[in-house]
Amino acid sequence: MVRLRVNGQEQAYDDDPSMPLLWYLRDELGLTGTKYGCGVALCGACTIHIDGEAVRACITTVNDVAGRSVTTIEGLDPNGNHPVQKAWRVLNVPQCGYCQAGQIMQAAALVATNKNPSEDEINNVMSGNICRCGCYQRITAAIKAAATGA
Repeated sequence: MVRLRVNGQEQAYDDDPSMPLLWYLRDELGLTGTKYGCGVALCGACTIHIDGEAVRACITTVNDVAGRSVTTIEGLDPNGNHPVQKAWRVLNVPQCGYCQAGQIMQAAALVATNKNPSEDEINNVMSGNICRCGCYQRITAAIKAAATGA
């Protein structure tokens, strides 16, 4: 049995521990905010936090997170008021929105550790998160706003 904490709640999983965490979150726990994109950690749609670090859930197994803390977009802030989420709304970042949970989770991990990221730092950290709609300028602006509290 694998024990883990998801969005602050203790969970126990007593099935195949090699199941991708993405499917555990979506299918077993009903946390569908984390999206399936490519399945090989190249697009960032499935980005979550494990112990505060941005990680791709599609290539992480349930067993990999035994005893650890997992945060999904649903657990980032119960009311959607994390500074990154607020900046996303104020600056109207999403277009289609499919990638946005992963973008927000990656950005939240960045601003947790860097309160004044340069544009190069933002581009470097966010380079693994693909937005098919091309909202990169708004994403960068929202990250800068969230990081500085603007």
